[in-house]
Amino acid sequence: MAAKHTKFYELLGIETNANEQEIKKAYRKMAMKFHPDKNPDAGDKFKEISMAYEVLSDSEKRQTYDKYGEEGLKEGGGMDADDLFSSFFGGFPFGGGRGGHGHGHGHGHGGRSSGRRKGRDMAFAFPVSLEDLYNGKQGKFPIKKTVLCSGCEGKGTNKPSAATKCRHCEGSGVTISLRHLGFGMVQQLQERCRQCNGEGEVIKQKDKCKQCQGEKTREEEKTLDVYVDPGMRHGTKITFSGEGDQIPDVIPGDVVLVLQQEQHAVFVREGSDLRMQKSITLIEALAGFKFVLKHLDGRQLVVSSGPGEIVRPGDVKCIANEGMPQHGNPFEKGKLLIRFKVEFPKDGSITPQAVKGLEAALGKPPSVAVPTTGEVEHVTLAAFTTKGGREKARRGEAYDEEEDEEEEEDGEGGPRGVSCHQQ
Repeated sequence: MAAKHTKFYELLGIETNANEQEIKKAYRKMAMKFHPDKNPDAGDKFKEISMAYEVLSDSEKRQTYDKYGEEGLKEGGGMDADDLFSSFFGGFPFGGGRGGHGHGHGHGHGGRSSGRRKGRDMAFAFPVSLEDLYNGKQGKFPIKKTVLCSGCEGKGTNKPSAATKCRHCEGSGVTISLRHLGFGMVQQLQERCRQCNGEGEVIKQKDKCKQCQGEKTREEEKTLDVYVDPGMRHGTKITFSGEGDQIPDVIPGDVVLVLQQEQHAVFVREGSDLRMQKSITLIEALAGFKFVLKHLDGRQLVVSSGPGEIVRPGDVKCIANEGMPQHGNPFEKGKLLIRFKVEFPKDGSITPQAVKGLEAALGKPPSVAVPTTGEVEHVTLAAFTTKGGREKARRGEAYDEEEDEEEEEDGEGGPRGVSCHQQ
């Protein structure tokens, strides 16, 4: 019977009638390509490929999948993707596990042995200011994690041979049951053994460790020393290898801190550059300016314009080597970019006497020859707005209500919703 579901076959790039050797060959090729130690951004893809191989390489699971798809496999358990890769290749060829990715400081396990799976990583947000990313910072981060009991070294007992194989699951840690789906179909279910809590062994109450009562682990609080280097960015990951939860026969995962930059009141970071906005008056834009700027490291920068320089609204000026430091080379910095906003005087604030002074400095406005023949009207500009309603423009005297209504009917009154505010 042809397979009704093809997703797993497509993940491995094979036909639905592929044999066992073709499936193995396809998995070897895809797993080597997308393993996280070689391709750090392909973690999800690697898990999908591993799941596809685990199902298609098992004749019973493959038959169930071909008929009922992934729904028919739910609650059936499965092997960890790393364990599957380890069992297939006999080890990890890319430098010892997945604990070495990311930046930062910390100590822990650098490799892994074949047959032992790695625990889950623990990720946390670590808030930092823009000043922290500019200057660097040493901080503390408290975590709660599970550690092996020191009284029994994670065995649950101090008596040799006190732990015996669970009879309910025969030491496998899981139990298998069948669920009838109707029409003669049966689904195989796999779940953690409730008698031994999935550990595959049981310890009598009298033989359990007095410190952990046979639980093998306990909760511990620990404070991590966090070093934020100058030039790190929002989203940078600082990894503490092997600082995750400790579980018997499992390599501890990593603790990963993700830097979360808080918004700054003055500066905005753009790569290695810093950007800010500065408002100056019209006289400063024309005659020159000087202002004091407090930088991220506390220095006071006295910023001034060049001789005879005129700054126009929206102009962007830069100061070299005053941007963000490069990570790993803090003495190399980007640029500080300043966008200028020119504030003009308020209406009516320039007196006729001041106008004469401006004319003496800037020159008089060009004269306009006013027509003396024909129909001539004098109009005055008004402020423009896009908010609802139209106001009457001034032509020396306003249009009356009837003329306004006629304009709207003729469609000559301009777009609706646009108005001019009289000054």
